[in-house]
Amino acid sequence: MNLRQMEKTPKIGFELAGIPIQFDVTVMFTTIVTCALVLILAIAAARRRSLVPKGLQNAVEMLIEFTQGIVRSNLEGKTAERFYGFAFTLFLFIFIANQLGLMFNVVAEYHDPIPSLHIEAVHEEGHEAGGGEEHNAYAWWKSPTADINVTISMALAITLVAHFLGIRKSAKHYVSHYFQPYWWMFPIHLVDEVAKPVTHGMRLWANIFAGEILIMVLLRGSWYLTGAPLIVWLAYSVLVGLIQAYVFTVLAMVYMAQKIAYD
Repeated sequence: MNLRQMEKTPKIGFELAGIPIQFDVTVMFTTIVTCALVLILAIAAARRRSLVPKGLQNAVEMLIEFTQGIVRSNLEGKTAERFYGFAFTLFLFIFIANQLGLMFNVVAEYHDPIPSLHIEAVHEEGHEAGGGEEHNAYAWWKSPTADINVTISMALAITLVAHFLGIRKSAKHYVSHYFQPYWWMFPIHLVDEVAKPVTHGMRLWANIFAGEILIMVLLRGSWYLTGAPLIVWLAYSVLVGLIQAYVFTVLAMVYMAQKIAYD
C-alpha cells in the first residue's frame, strides 16, 4: 500500500463559470456514514428511556452532561442552554469521524482510467519502466477528518457563525473589540481572526491524518515485528480521536463566547 493512497481518492467535478469544482467521493461517503451513525446512536439511546438510565442511554447522558460542561465553562445562563445541542452533536460527530479510519481501509486498484471519477491509470513506483501493467490504487474509505478540506471547512463555518452571532448581539461591541485595548491593535486582531480557523482545522486534521499514515506504515511491515505496536497504536488512536474531538469542541465554544459574551 503506497502512502500516497491517503490523498488519492475518486472525485467528481464540474466547471462553474470556467472554475473547476471537485468533490471527494470518499470524503462525502464517509461523512454521510458519520452523520448516519450519529443519528442512529441518538435515536437508539432515546428509544427506551428510563428514570434510571443504563447501557447506551447512560453513556449518551454522560456525554451530554460532559458537553454541557464545556458550554457552561464558556457561557452562562440561557445563552449556554442554546448551545447544548450544538456542542453535543459537534463532539459526537468529530469523535465518530475520527474513528472511521481505524476500523478498516478500502483500497481499489484500477488498471484502466475512469474519467468520471478522475481516476487515472498511473504506473506505480517500484515497477521497472515498461514492466507490468499500469495501475493505480484509490482509497474508498478513510476518516473524513483526515482530509484537511473537511476540518478547515468546519472551522471556517464555526468562525462565520461566531461572527454572525457577535454582530447580531451587539454590532457596537463587535466592532469596538477590534480596537481594544489600543486602536493600533486592529491589524493584530485581524491576523488573529484569520489564524483561528486555520489553526483550529489544521490541529484536528494533522493529528488524525498522521495517525492513519502510521497505521498504514505498520500494516506494511511484518506482523511479527509490527503486530504489537499496531495494536497499541490503534488503542492510542482511539484516545487521540477522543481528545481531538474535545479540543475542537472546546475551541469552538471559546471562539463563539469571545464574540457574544460581553460584559
